[in-house]
Amino acid sequence: MLPAETDLSIDHIPRRRWRIAFLLGLGVLVNYFDRVNLSVSHNDLFATFGISDITFGYLLGAYNWTYALCQLPIGVVLDRFGVRRVGRISTLVWSVASFAAAITPTIGGFFGARLLLGVGEAPTFPANAKAIGYWFPPKERSLATSIFDSMAKFSSAIGVPLIGILLLHVGWRLSFAATGCISFLYFLIFYWIYRDPKDDPGLSDVEYDYIRADNTRTDAGMIRVEYASLGYLLRRRKVIGLALGFGSYNYVFYLLLTWLPSYLSRALHIDLLHSFLYTGVPWLFATITDLVVGGWLVDSLIQRGWNANLVRRVVLIGGTALGLGIFGASDAHTPTQALFWISLSIGGLAAAAPVGWSIPSLIAPSGSVGTLGGILNFANQLSGIAAPIVTGYLVTARHSFALAFGVAAIYLVIGIAGYVFLLGDIERIPGEA
Repeated sequence: MLPAETDLSIDHIPRRRWRIAFLLGLGVLVNYFDRVNLSVSHNDLFATFGISDITFGYLLGAYNWTYALCQLPIGVVLDRFGVRRVGRISTLVWSVASFAAAITPTIGGFFGARLLLGVGEAPTFPANAKAIGYWFPPKERSLATSIFDSMAKFSSAIGVPLIGILLLHVGWRLSFAATGCISFLYFLIFYWIYRDPKDDPGLSDVEYDYIRADNTRTDAGMIRVEYASLGYLLRRRKVIGLALGFGSYNYVFYLLLTWLPSYLSRALHIDLLHSFLYTGVPWLFATITDLVVGGWLVDSLIQRGWNANLVRRVVLIGGTALGLGIFGASDAHTPTQALFWISLSIGGLAAAAPVGWSIPSLIAPSGSVGTLGGILNFANQLSGIAAPIVTGYLVTARHSFALAFGVAAIYLVIGIAGYVFLLGDIERIPGEA
């Protein structure tokens, strides 16, 4: 092996690590097909089971209940057993859950399938954050993170229209069976491809040394590993600020993920097919801002010598501030106005998201990245539970989405304050003594 400090031109470094980034991105794409599927099945589930908007809100949030409950323990499990082993089990479980939803005869069974889906998909983002920390030096992590994070938006951009059209032609049960097949195929691909760098026989010495050159603190077979307990991390101001900020992002994300087709069809009186098609517009815009701003631009500026802390903070806080555009949608009277404000909101939040997901590997003690990722996603999923349920109650009570969007805007203001006053500079938390 070459010494870790050898200065190699990046043009001469093999790019096997990017195969891992795209593998993780494919997993998130498939992962979110399962989530999108429910949001476009509202009318069919109402016809099949006779559910109300409030019940549908609880059904939309059911996945997040088990997902959230698993986050804190799953971070510890990831740090103990690793991405490869946990990832294989989780992808298999979420495949089974998709098939279970397709065949259930009762609304109770459907709730059970969604709860199981939350268990299966719970490790996805903490595991991805940990894997990116293994496979990429800090200066490439924003772009690598944006590849998997942007797929959460791109899945809605293409998934809502595609699954919506599939549902209109073959019914909701076969649409869930289709996502089950896709999920199982991803399980096979992940099983075949994913390895940590130290276990990958196809990784060259040159690329291995490039990965570790600026990153001697990771536990993927390298050195200087530091640890911190769950309780220790929960007491850190930086962790609380990050959790508040990312929680506010996820509240808006899940509000739009679960209710956007219904908002377009009800508030703006768009027919169901066109609401599916229009829904893809803001999510496609968010995919672009995620990759270009949150990924490529952040890494490009850092590699050119810009202050890494400043670049990440500006994108993180500025993007979250643009999320306040959702309040503008509360007064929209045309599809064009609505799509503009929603695109501005989710586009800004999407630009901030890869930076947010890269932070655990940048601030956590090196042996506790999975634990911090679990804390972060626990806060996210509390918001994911609340957003569809609160929206369901508010829409039922007010027959309007205005107050629901206003609540989301207030939460974003709290999240921005968490980033500014608690998270502060993006720097390493010392390991526990």
